[in-house]
Amino acid sequence: MRGGKSKAVASRKDADKVAGKRKAAGDEDKKAKRGKVSKDANKPKRPPSAFFVFMEEFRKTFKEKHPDNKKVSVVSKAGGNNWKSMSEAEKAPYVDKAAKRKAEYEKSMALYNKKQSEEVEGEGSDKSKSEVDDEEDGDEEEEEDEE
Repeated sequence: MRGGKSKAVASRKDADKVAGKRKAAGDEDKKAKRGKVSKDANKPKRPPSAFFVFMEEFRKTFKEKHPDNKKVSVVSKAGGNNWKSMSEAEKAPYVDKAAKRKAEYEKSMALYNKKQSEEVEGEGSDKSKSEVDDEEDGDEEEEEDEE
């Protein structure tokens, strides 16, 4: 057989495909067992860094100068190059703004964490009120059965 594939090569490929499907199915099972961690909507968002504070302003000015540009990558590259070429003195206002936002974030996180700890402490025991009531009802029934 010239140029043809041997049966061994074909069967190996088939075996790899089947093994790949088995792996994928196993990964899905692991993810299902762990469950998805839900995000708390009340948790404050992390503050942007100095670069992202700069990019907020830069996007506005870039859009005014280049209204026909629709690519995000072009804006990002131009902003990155501009940030790299700036001196520390030019970056200082953005660093200050980022520091202020971080301070606000830390305050809001402290309040958030305080609320979370109060909610956990307020829960009391692990049993819900209905479970406690059920146990009390069960004790009365047992007493009646004993008589």
